[in-house]
Amino acid sequence: MGRGFWRQSFCVDFLATVFLGTTVLVASVRAQPSQPAAGFDRLWQVYKARWQDPEIEERIAKGIEKYRKQDITIKVVDASGHPVSGVHVEIRQETHAFLFGCNAFVLGQLGSPEKNRRYEGAFTHLFNFATIPFYWAGTEPKQGELRYAEGSREIWRRPPPDRFLPWAEKYGITLKGHPLVWHAHNPEWLPKEPAALKALYRKRFGEIAERYAGRIEIWDVVNESLVCPPSFPLFTEDREYVRWAFLEVAPLFPPQTILMINEVGQFNTPPHVLRYRDQIRQLLEAEVPVRGIGLQLHFFRREALNDYLRSENSHPAKLLEGYRLLGELSLPLFITEITIPSAGERGEEVQAEVVRNLYRLWFSVPAMAGITWWNLADGTAVQGENEALGGLLTEDLQPKLAYRQLERLIHQEWKTRVDAQTDREGVCHVRGFCGRYLIRVGKGEMWMKQNLNVDKAKPAILEIVWKEDS
Repeated sequence: MGRGFWRQSFCVDFLATVFLGTTVLVASVRAQPSQPAAGFDRLWQVYKARWQDPEIEERIAKGIEKYRKQDITIKVVDASGHPVSGVHVEIRQETHAFLFGCNAFVLGQLGSPEKNRRYEGAFTHLFNFATIPFYWAGTEPKQGELRYAEGSREIWRRPPPDRFLPWAEKYGITLKGHPLVWHAHNPEWLPKEPAALKALYRKRFGEIAERYAGRIEIWDVVNESLVCPPSFPLFTEDREYVRWAFLEVAPLFPPQTILMINEVGQFNTPPHVLRYRDQIRQLLEAEVPVRGIGLQLHFFRREALNDYLRSENSHPAKLLEGYRLLGELSLPLFITEITIPSAGERGEEVQAEVVRNLYRLWFSVPAMAGITWWNLADGTAVQGENEALGGLLTEDLQPKLAYRQLERLIHQEWKTRVDAQTDREGVCHVRGFCGRYLIRVGKGEMWMKQNLNVDKAKPAILEIVWKEDS
């Protein structure tokens, strides 16, 4: 979990029961402490004007077109290799290459099969990427009590990691383990002496790698080192423990595993982002295997969100500049944790517009590889953060306006569906979003189909041999 400078920190999770209703609502209206309407209206208009700047709009649109799409060529030939013109071509994108995610910390913990089913349905409808909990206090709350296997005692927001593997395989979800090293959410029994603590970390790394190497493809190796307090036993001013952790972890996992460093929200924009970039650059120059960069954006109070909206840090040009600076490192970039409140004045409307603006901007950034919302439903956050109403669903698991906005982006605006015909050369050209496609070609009652993976590495070219008797 994040602990940014916009966040009031709470370091103890709690065992809770979430009560979920069954009322069907697309967007609910809830009574919240109101703010002076006129003051907020002025703030909101300034914020909206920044995002409606034609130059910003054009920059985002061009970025999405350039970095999220690829040229697709479908060629239909007969058995002799001659082009077949006039063939109908149906191009249907089925999945995204880009990772749209959420934490899945309450999988199977909502009190009834029906509630768990509704949660899973809302999750898998929108997301292909899940962050799963490896907080040390959850995986080994008592020394020697390892909670990896299904059947381990339940702890709220800390399901045993084995639970996620068959679920992810069933729905085609990429998993990310979070985190291997963090100064918070550690068990009380850990020693304070650095050498003894490092020995236990090595044991922990080995246990996790033995069980999950090659099965979980992405890991937050070190979380929030730039805001690490001196009370952490491994703390030094130069954060040497970051280098140590990556060098210990890397040999235990396949080389294609994305080993990430993750940081709090202030490092999204200059000047703070320069410190983060320089830290990672120094690690890379020392041949430390950092393979991904993570950034959070949490607002656990409506007042914190309002302060952000009125600040220059929310300006899209500043965000884009921050990501450009990190892009200099030639590593994939991830927005790893997001909380945007729906509490307060016009809460769901504000949340929905901020979400749409941010996701479009992030989707346009060349280095961006994934975006992860934090808590899917209200009432499922860590203690002290639920008052923000930062879920995309209400407590009774009904979609808010922000959920509908993401649904529209992911499944409509950012999905390619084209009906066309081959030309005289037997060719159909399309530019589409990266992902897996189903291609159907046909004439009259005869149709053929093939799958096609589209990515940014190279143009996607598919040749189909037309058989009249197919």
